[in-house]
Amino acid sequence: MQTEGDHSHESHPLFGGALSTVLPSSSTDISTLREIPDNQEVFAHAHTDQSIIVELLEYQSQVADQDAASYHFEDIAGSNKALEPGAFQVTSVTPLLKSELSLSQCSSGWLLTGAQSVSKFNEEARNTVAIQLGLFRLPQFSTDILVTFNDPQSISPESSSASSAGSNREPWTVQDFQRVLQSLTLHDPGLFG
Repeated sequence: MQTEGDHSHESHPLFGGALSTVLPSSSTDISTLREIPDNQEVFAHAHTDQSIIVELLEYQSQVADQDAASYHFEDIAGSNKALEPGAFQVTSVTPLLKSELSLSQCSSGWLLTGAQSVSKFNEEARNTVAIQLGLFRLPQFSTDILVTFNDPQSISPESSSASSAGSNREPWTVQDFQRVLQSLTLHDPGLFG
């Protein structure tokens, strides 16, 4: 766990050191607080409701590269119970330039920008969350690596997140997330089995 101001650009090991990335300051490793699935690494901002999730998923060979980010985004919307009309939208999907990525093993990388209307802990109250989703396709390892930045924009007063939403203490930026994507590095392909 990092505290504000220290080692802000230091690489952080993921999945036992098989991957690493540079996390933004004020990152809290959620696995120290609760059980996280083995295929995920979850980090939350210490003072806002923002989170970054790194997830290893099965490579979706039936989905074209340019459509894969939207495919995974819709899958997340389903998990968030945000599939009804108007509950999720994709604003843009753009390719990530391989020349700017540390993860040279990916066949392609994509950045999706969108939003979902989600409720936390199955509450009735719904919050609007801006989502930046980075997708790295690694067909040679039968893996899609998904890196998601959840950035709540509008918090319902009835949400359990309402108390933390008002604190405007150096929230993470899109530039912080870009650094996470660009610095993601594979150290041990054995991670993929």
